[in-house]
Amino acid sequence: MLLTIDIGTSVFKSALMSFDGNCLSLASVPISTVSEGSRHEADCTQWLRAFENCCSKLLNDGSGLNFADIEAIIIAGNGPSLVAVTGTPNIGPGGMSVQAENARLWLDRRAVKYQVEVSEIMGGFVDAAFFLPKMLGIKNDEKELYDRTKCFLGCPEYLAYALTGEAKTVFPSDGYDRWFWDDSVLEKLGFDTEKFPPFIRPGDPFGLINPTVAEYFGFSKNIPVITGGPDFFAAILGSGVTKPGQACDRTGSSEGINLCTFNRVFDKQLMSYGHPIKPYWNLSGVISTTGKAIQWCRDLLALTDFDDYFALAASSPGGSGGLVFLPYLAGERAPVWDPSLRGGWSGLSLNTDRAHLANSVLEGIGFAIRDVIGVMESTVGVTVDELCVTGGLGGIPAFNQIKADITGKKILEPDFKEAELLGLAIIGACYLGKFSSFAEGSAEMVRIKKHYEPDIKNAEVYDRLFSKYLQMRS
Repeated sequence: MLLTIDIGTSVFKSALMSFDGNCLSLASVPISTVSEGSRHEADCTQWLRAFENCCSKLLNDGSGLNFADIEAIIIAGNGPSLVAVTGTPNIGPGGMSVQAENARLWLDRRAVKYQVEVSEIMGGFVDAAFFLPKMLGIKNDEKELYDRTKCFLGCPEYLAYALTGEAKTVFPSDGYDRWFWDDSVLEKLGFDTEKFPPFIRPGDPFGLINPTVAEYFGFSKNIPVITGGPDFFAAILGSGVTKPGQACDRTGSSEGINLCTFNRVFDKQLMSYGHPIKPYWNLSGVISTTGKAIQWCRDLLALTDFDDYFALAASSPGGSGGLVFLPYLAGERAPVWDPSLRGGWSGLSLNTDRAHLANSVLEGIGFAIRDVIGVMESTVGVTVDELCVTGGLGGIPAFNQIKADITGKKILEPDFKEAELLGLAIIGACYLGKFSSFAEGSAEMVRIKKHYEPDIKNAEVYDRLFSKYLQMRS
């Protein structure tokens, strides 16, 4: 049995998974964030409390599962979210603790003035959301904090540090050199190298669980704590995207389109780095505020839950009465990479109603996905055959059909929507020798529940509105 952990922006998820891909028990805890202008933070001690709360839920859910049967813990999380760690791991009656400043989330762009300097040194554009500009901002603008910082860690690395006492940095894959560092880069930027832990790769162990931590939670001693890499890496495997032409659409607060390609692609609008399945490459475009936009519109319309929101949206005709929504509520990453962009509606009229507003946000997300796919196919020249939709929004049939109709691509809905957790189970099973490769593990453990084919009757209206969408963002 495996314990898998995915630290999302707004939800901490965990699952006990079997080696055949079945979820034995699932638990989650909400995570709160603080946003003000370009500042987006989370109290990272929440992640420690969330781990403890999830363990309690898993242990007491009535399934009779025993934590002593867990053979490995595998962790992934959101990013690039930066934690300036100022203390060392400890565990006592109050649980785990590691002193640190609030995590600067992947949305945080307060270090935008340093992205030019970092980009010049790295030989290509590095957005302010990534680690190096954030760390340079701390060094230059918050010297007292920089001096107190023992090490810089990412989101999942922070939890792993608390569990093992081992500080490691996860280097996701080949091709990520522009967004990470070596001693030469650290020297050029004036950093103290001792604040930067050694690199490991997805599938590598952070270390063995601390014996005191194991006793506290009831784990067996000496079980490995393994990195699943960033959340997208695990989601690719957990969605069965193992061959060129297949793509994963990771839903959540943001949305990532990850396409498997034969070769590496060099295009400033997208990111390309090693795929979990060698020798392939992953071509990625991340849309910043998709689930966040749905949550924002739900609150704007004074709806109490997401079921009410999707029911309201479903009462609107396709095309939302000509309303087009631009989902740039906190700037945008792919394909425009402009933190100053803002969202909006075009086509508002006296005939616009609440259903139009709700549905147009879903369609705006569909247009953003089509925008990324369009760059992949028309500019880069690769082919997207199908999209496997994962995450909590992957189980909304009407939304999946909107995506199929707007993109013209077949949408696959997996049986188990939490692709990150399933992908982590695949990684852990491979580490323990249950499968010979990630590809074999993915083929054995991922199951598709339903297909959505594009409805050609909606093609004309969506083609017209997508042209309007492109005009709005240009």
